[in-house]
Parts: sequence; C-alpha cells; structure tokens
Amino acid sequence: MKIRSITCFLDPSYPLNDITLQTAGDFLTSAQPAFTSAGYEVQSARLATVPFPRLLPHLRPGELARLALELEATAGDLGYAYVALGPATPELPESFALIPDAIAVTQNAFFSALMTTPDGAVSLPAVRLCAGIIQNAAGISPDGFANLRFAALANVPAGSPFFPAAYHIGGDPSFALATEAADLAVSAFSQAASLEEARHNLVSSMETHARALTAVAHQLEGETGVKFGGIDFSLAPFPSADLSLGTALERLGVHALGLHGSLAAAAILADTMDQAEFMRAGFSGLMLPVLEDAILAQRAAEGSLGVMNLLLYSAVCGTGLDTIPLPGDTTVDQLSAVLLDLASLSRRLEKPLTARLMPIPGKQAGDPTGFDFAYFANSRVLPLHAVRLEGYFAGDTSFPLHRKPLP
Repeated sequence: MKIRSITCFLDPSYPLNDITLQTAGDFLTSAQPAFTSAGYEVQSARLATVPFPRLLPHLRPGELARLALELEATAGDLGYAYVALGPATPELPESFALIPDAIAVTQNAFFSALMTTPDGAVSLPAVRLCAGIIQNAAGISPDGFANLRFAALANVPAGSPFFPAAYHIGGDPSFALATEAADLAVSAFSQAASLEEARHNLVSSMETHARALTAVAHQLEGETGVKFGGIDFSLAPFPSADLSLGTALERLGVHALGLHGSLAAAAILADTMDQAEFMRAGFSGLMLPVLEDAILAQRAAEGSLGVMNLLLYSAVCGTGLDTIPLPGDTTVDQLSAVLLDLASLSRRLEKPLTARLMPIPGKQAGDPTGFDFAYFANSRVLPLHAVRLEGYFAGDTSFPLHRKPLP
C-alpha cells in the first residue's frame, strides 16, 4: 500500500497570500519525511483551494488562467506537484466558461464544477455547462488527455484528497490522505479460505494501516498546527493486475467484470470497506477508474464492461464514471444525458459521485487508446448510448431529488 497523495487544503486568497502558502510549504517539509519514515511511499503532494469563484469575485475572462498559472508555479516551488482550484458553482454559471482556458495554459492544475446545488437539486444548466467544458477540453491536446484534469461533481462535499474533486471548505489549512491500496483487496480475496475470512482480512488490513497513518497525522497536526481531516481509503488502483480492483472483484467469482455477478461483487467489496473503522475523508469507497486499472481497461477493451455497467455499479459503491475513453465526436447533448443520469443517481442515493469523461479526438468506438502515461492502462474507446435530451430535460430549471424514505 502507498499514499497516493498528501493533500493540503487552504484558502490562498488572491492576490496570493505568501504567509498562508508558506504555512503549506512548511507543513509539507515535515509531512513527507514523516510518512516515509513510517514505511509509506508518498507518490505526490497536492494543494487544493477554496472554490475559485470565491477568489475571483468578478470572474473576468482570463482571470482564472492567470490565477492557475501563478498558483501552479508557487505550489511547485513549495514542493506540491499538483493544484486543484475547486469547482465552478451553479449559482455562478459564468464561472464554468473560464475553466477550458485555464486547463489549456497549465500542466498540473485541476478543476471541477458542481452539477448539484446546496439545497439538494440537480441543475440542468450546470449539467450542460459541464458537458460543454468536457467537449471543449477534449480538443486541447490531440489525445484528449486534458480532460484528466476536469471532473463534473454531484453532491461532493469539501475535503476529499483525490483530484480533481478536491476543494477546501474555507478557514484554517487542513490536510487529508488519499491511498493507493487496491493491493490490499487483491491480497484479501486471493488468499482466504472463505468469503467471510477474506472480508475480515480486508477490514483488518485497512484498519492496521489506518492506525499507523493516523498516528503520524495526529503527530503532524500537533507539530504544525495544520488540522488532520482524515483518510480517503478508496483503494485506488495502479495499472497492473496485482494492483487492480478488477482483479479483486473477479476473485470473488465473476468470470469477467461487466458480466452478471459484477454488481454483487462490487456491493460486497464496498460493504466490506464500510466496516473498517478509521477517520474518513472524501469518498472512502470503491473506485473504478477504467484507464487507471489494468483489468478494468482490459474488460472495457473486450466489450464486457461499458458505461452503463459502471453507472450501475456506482449505485452500490464508487466515485462515479472515472477516466472513461469516449469517441471524439461525442456531442454536448450526449455528454449532458450521461451527466444527468449520474447527478440524479447521486442525489437520489445521497452520495458523492463524479464524472471524468475523456472524448478522444479522431477516435471512434472500438478504436484502441494510445496514451503514453505511467498511470494509465490502454483500452478501447467505449460507445456511448445517448442522444439529445428533450421535453422537460431540455429546460433551464433545477429539480430536487430526495432519498427514498425508510419504511
């Protein structure tokens, strides 16, 4: 198991507050060696801010791009590999239009946008604006890679250490940990004599690591004054079979992920993770990013795993639709239909979900992807069974969705 990210959350103000940012730099100077000394490889350090509309009250064209470039450079000098500038918000629709240009001029800056409102509604205009960002960002580079740095968010609160969803609620700086721990699930479901034993072993392993991480985190909190916000133990994968959540799920007895039985496997693994006791942050659930997981990428290439499967599994686990390769000619209308489903599922189940969709210019469904990125496993472009929304869904309203009441 590794630490995918130490994520520091802060309000940097704008113009940037050098004292606040130096606090983040001083924290990282202590944090990275502390976790390394405890036996954990730290893959990256990341900086997440309050939603950028709070920093840019006028939201002028080009303003977000300038802020992102400045923060990216400053954070890099402090030792942070990536920055996230928080979400555009439905109440400020003009904030969405600033994101594509900011993605285009940066290399290590991440962005997001909310499709749901604080009072529990799905915003149709925000859904369409997110779809427009995805389509626009797809053309920034020939391989469509820029959409790795944008996510449409539904019902996602502040404090998740995983990018692009990370943002700060405001107030004093804090930090949280994101894990890369799919190997714990692979080991648990490969070496036990029974399902019960396998589930027990996974819970025990998660809790053991969580105790060790939390002990270091609380020590850092006391030394630096930066508050510890918890661990997002989402068992993030790495693109090799022994670090694949697809491998773990298939070890339960599914011949190939995407076939019937896969939903049960996802539900069991997610439920098992829920039994572990630790200080939680972010999603802390089953994560199924297609291009970051060797077996998911393989099953998608073979045709057994598709967008509808992944959306279905999000009902019992998961972070939503993550790193999904789509045809380059996917329209805003098609993307809107997918995002509307995801946002509605999120509100009805009262759970956070995200969408990181990646149309690839010049590619059609079935074409091989060709990413040259250490954290991606190549697959094939997935078909998208979606057309333009009509009737009420073509309007500019927001609609509330409530969780089904218990009997």
